[in-house]
Amino acid sequence: MDWYMMNCELLATCSALGYLEGDVYHREPDCLESVKDLIRYLRHEDETRDVRQQLGAAQILQNDLLPILVQYPQDKALFDAVIRLMVNLTQPALLCFGKVPSDAASRHYFLQVLSYLQAYKEAFASEKVFVVLSEKLYNLLQLDWEQRQEEDTLLIERILLLVRNVLHVPPDPTEEQGVDGDASVHDRVLWALHISGMDDLLKFLASAQVEQQWALHVLEIISLMFRDQSPEELAALGQGTAGAEHGEDTRELESLRQRELAEKRARALQRPSRHSRFGGSYVLQGFKSIGDRDVVFHKGLHNLKTYTHDLGKEPQRVPRHRQAAPESEPSRRSARNVRLFLRHFCQDFLEGCYNRLMLLVKDQLVREKAQQHDETYYLWATAFFMAFNRCRGFRPELVSETVGVRAFHFIEQNLTTYYEMALMDKKEATTWARRMHLALKAYQELLRTVQEMDRSPEQAVRDSSQVIKSNIFYLMEYRELFLALFRKFDETKQPRSFLRDLVETAHLFLRMLERFCRGRANLVVQSKRVRRKKKPRAPAPPAPPSAAELEQLWEGLAPQLQACLEGEVPLPEDVVPFDAASETPVEEQRAEALLRIQECLRDSRVPQALRLLRSARDVWPEGDVFGAADAGPPEETQLLREILVAPLPRHAPEEPEEEEEEDEEEEEQTVQVSEKEFNFLDYLKRFACAPVVRALVLLLRGYAQNSPRTNHCAARLLHRLARDLRMEPLLFQLSLFALFHRLLSDPAAAAHQELVALAKFILGKFFALAATNKKAFVELLFWKSPAIVCEMTKGYSSLQEGEGTTRSRVSPWTPQEEQELQELYWKYKEVEGGDIIAAILAHLPPPGRTRRQVVKQLVRMGLASSAKDFQQERKGTRIVLWTQEQEEELTRLFEEFQGSDDVLGNIMKHLTARRSRARVVEKLLGLGLVAERKELFKKRRRKGHGHGPGPGQAAVSVPAVPAQDSSGEDEDSEEEEEEDEDEAEEGPMEEHWVPEEGAGQDLAQHLHQEGLAGPLRWLETCLRRVAGDREEDGVSHPVPLVPLTEENEDAMEDRRFRTLLRQLGLRPPASEQESFWRIPAALTPQQLRRAAASIARHGHDPSGSPQDPPEPPGCPQDPAPAEPLPAGLGSDSESEEPVPVPIPVPSPVQPRTKRRRELASEDEDEDGGSSGTEPAPAAPCSEEDEEDEDPQPRGRRKRIRCLEEEEEEEEEDEG
Repeated sequence: MDWYMMNCELLATCSALGYLEGDVYHREPDCLESVKDLIRYLRHEDETRDVRQQLGAAQILQNDLLPILVQYPQDKALFDAVIRLMVNLTQPALLCFGKVPSDAASRHYFLQVLSYLQAYKEAFASEKVFVVLSEKLYNLLQLDWEQRQEEDTLLIERILLLVRNVLHVPPDPTEEQGVDGDASVHDRVLWALHISGMDDLLKFLASAQVEQQWALHVLEIISLMFRDQSPEELAALGQGTAGAEHGEDTRELESLRQRELAEKRARALQRPSRHSRFGGSYVLQGFKSIGDRDVVFHKGLHNLKTYTHDLGKEPQRVPRHRQAAPESEPSRRSARNVRLFLRHFCQDFLEGCYNRLMLLVKDQLVREKAQQHDETYYLWATAFFMAFNRCRGFRPELVSETVGVRAFHFIEQNLTTYYEMALMDKKEATTWARRMHLALKAYQELLRTVQEMDRSPEQAVRDSSQVIKSNIFYLMEYRELFLALFRKFDETKQPRSFLRDLVETAHLFLRMLERFCRGRANLVVQSKRVRRKKKPRAPAPPAPPSAAELEQLWEGLAPQLQACLEGEVPLPEDVVPFDAASETPVEEQRAEALLRIQECLRDSRVPQALRLLRSARDVWPEGDVFGAADAGPPEETQLLREILVAPLPRHAPEEPEEEEEEDEEEEEQTVQVSEKEFNFLDYLKRFACAPVVRALVLLLRGYAQNSPRTNHCAARLLHRLARDLRMEPLLFQLSLFALFHRLLSDPAAAAHQELVALAKFILGKFFALAATNKKAFVELLFWKSPAIVCEMTKGYSSLQEGEGTTRSRVSPWTPQEEQELQELYWKYKEVEGGDIIAAILAHLPPPGRTRRQVVKQLVRMGLASSAKDFQQERKGTRIVLWTQEQEEELTRLFEEFQGSDDVLGNIMKHLTARRSRARVVEKLLGLGLVAERKELFKKRRRKGHGHGPGPGQAAVSVPAVPAQDSSGEDEDSEEEEEEDEDEAEEGPMEEHWVPEEGAGQDLAQHLHQEGLAGPLRWLETCLRRVAGDREEDGVSHPVPLVPLTEENEDAMEDRRFRTLLRQLGLRPPASEQESFWRIPAALTPQQLRRAAASIARHGHDPSGSPQDPPEPPGCPQDPAPAEPLPAGLGSDSESEEPVPVPIPVPSPVQPRTKRRRELASEDEDEDGGSSGTEPAPAAPCSEEDEEDEDPQPRGRRKRIRCLEEEEEEEEEDEG
């Protein structure tokens, strides 16, 4: 359709507006009605926006609406209607179409509307238009709120929306191709806005108390005003000469000049002294052509270096879904007068409006009064104005509203939300990535502001920065944020600028965290762990009674049955054996009737059983299943006895089974929050993974276009991974080496000395390793993990033979064991319906192997292709059956060890078939060998009191310690843990149990010999101190045992140490609400001193002294004592400066953060072994890295950590 051929009605309406004669516009009498008609036409346009395109093609806004606006501002009705129409015409194209259309026709319409908008913006670059708008807005703002009508409020909002729409129009790259410093259309609009005084009105709206409702409108307009500006360049404007302002351009030109001179010198060396008339032909030995022969080169030798097989080929086209994400609109340098006006605007806005406006916007965002995604303007303003303030003298009071823990939390929350939405909403991933970039830049500027606060000469400002850092470094969400962003970086969705800001922010965070950790020996941070616990299973059906039990039951039922047969006991009349309305077939109902009779007999309900038998005989007389029709009392008695002892099949209904399986599949996820001691190198090891290195290499590919700051941050991160962690092989990758080759051959490499030093360091390490490891050249093709790094440096068999850190507890397979494993595999491979691994585990000799170890060994020996060949049956759906031989073996073992102290432990040691503790206990109960679980608990020996418990000395049971030869199956270890928990619930320590004198002496002696003398002294001190407190106060309360040192915490996780605590009468945590063991209130001071004496008798170290009593737990981030800084590995500065005088810091206030899903679990990374001890060159440094160290607070750090009990079998499997 030709939009220049307008609709007749639309053409008539536009003609009725008026006409322009010179500079004077003459309106028609029906001008107001025509404007309203145009508004009505726009309201009913179709999806192609035909009306909008026809009005744009006719230039109605340039030729009619703007002249009417300028010449008739006194006509209120007409002015209001024209403003409404222009707001509609200038609204963004994205709002008109919803999104950028994908089909060609709709996209053409979209681009056409966008071109009309760009023409509108050029028409608004007039001082006359903005003067009229400013005067009208000024007059409206002069009205008090009681004088302001609703029409006035709507007109204010429409004027602000019109300014917003005009500034929102993107530039036209084909029309605006000027160099930096020229005045673009956007600059001319800004200059007209400044001349008219509209910028002063915006500052008034941002600071006035009565104009709070326009806060978001003003912030949006301001963000569009500074869309093309850089805060650093604006802040530096006017602070130096013109040469200093264009320093970056000068450096870039110098780099290009050096590259050009180097190319000229290379060409001069290649060019011969005289021209050769004969080019010649050469054979390049070792350079194969398409066939097996060497390449024949037909050009001059000076062209040899540039020869490749790719000459003459068309470059391969990259698919659209694999193309790199386009960069956002590049920042350009506006005209100098526009930049000066914007700089003054920033200064005035910071001094009078910023804190108040950001507070109002934040309140509207939190209360959800704003529109969707309006928080992006808040994030932009935070990053821009805080950067301007930092570069323009840094006055922290000007940005106090957006500096604090709440600001960090708000930005981190939005950043995590954008990150999750980018992973879920694949179609809009690019849009979410742009929002994520805004949040990342705001987060980076917050960190830089806190860094500037550390340099402040004011003590209060430095103290505030210490509190902020204590909080953000304590919480796990802030530490895991960068790891998650690195791992999920996608260059097809996120632009290169996002990666640049991510690397710079991660470098800044690591540097601040490293300096915060210096001098703090016991830095405690929060740790969260998601534990998945399956819902409890439904109670298992009771085991069928044995034949002896049924005979005994029948003897008890016989008299009652005789009474019923003789009529002494009346029979019930409401027993019905058959349901005619049921969908169950008649034959199945007959079988159910037999089961009901058997259940009645086993429940001693003889009258119901007899009535049911006689009723069923009437319903099913055929076959004499329920007896003959003329059966007498003897026949009925014999029939009931046969039904009682008959092994009738019991089929559970299908629906309950499915529900039970669904319940077992559902898992309860609980987030356990605990505290742990922080180690910076352990945290840095989390970055030693392929996604981080791949992202850094991708960023360094454009080192020539990167800023020196970006190249320094990327090189510093690589240097941390290579030198600080001693993981140089992590960077042995072919793509990185190709980058090094391009860098070292670059004529302008002198401008990148830091990258050159890193390249030489890594290449030297590689060739040193290649001299001993010939496979290093093949390893260049693959990205590496810490485990592979350990194998490359220590040998490829180190992890398999138990020499590495991750396999230190796994004993190697001997040739005899491998031969036996192979024989067992071929023996049980052909068995149908059985688990091969379970059968192998049952017949493997000690030492016991886990299921995972056996599967890996089978794959390593080539007997299986992968671990998927041994899919384990889902836990909970298969019934583990006991054979008759296994039951006899279990009975024999129980009778053999029945009198021992640890019945269950001895049975587990000598069982031939590997079974979990839960299965063994369940079978012992089913066989009737024990009446309750407590009989299987490990019994405590009493020294000096005979062989058995005396009067009043009840043997107290404690959970049995599992044998060292644990079960080989992974699921068994889980069931054993559940079983231990059940035993702890069923057999808790009695509150009023009295420990005897000398209790725990043997165990204390063993613990002392194994190096637990320190925890024993700590326990003795606690007992004596509680005894003294109870004597002084006269009141007894349960006192928790809080371990404050790493040694005591490890002891509290030791099974034998906990057994000692039980022997002394101490109580374990009773529920999930408790985390620590407690000294019961029932223990008297004399009993506590007696318990302490029993420990001290064999537990004291002759050369030691009692440990100081523990102090009450404090805040996790209490200031720590200042200590001399350790020699850092690859520090950011060349010389270490002395540590300033420590200053006390108030304890930080923890923010109330919302629990979010964990981005990256701490347990998913593999720990890599260290490699190499050869000294490396000094760490790369920059001027900004040479800063004063953080002032270290003093005081003793305390911590409280929740005890987590893990099975030894699980630890071995994880290893």
